[in-house]
Amino acid sequence: MSSEKDFITIKALEDGVNVIGLTRGTDTKFHHSEKLDQGEVMIAQFTEHTSAVKIRGKASILTSHGEIVSDTKK
Repeated sequence: MSSEKDFITIKALEDGVNVIGLTRGTDTKFHHSEKLDQGEVMIAQFTEHTSAVKIRGKASILTSHGEIVSDTKK
């Protein structure tokens, strides 16, 4: 396995953005959760334990594939 794993950068565009890490394997489960306030930045790395990240709230997400802006649930 490479020592350089994919990562994403998440910048909260509002208070209370939730970042939730999901596990690998046959049963996907939540394994980590963070709450970001406006302006806070988190860098998340995909590992042997983390296969996906769920983001709730308005945030700018930067990946190796480009930038995505999530929206607030209305």
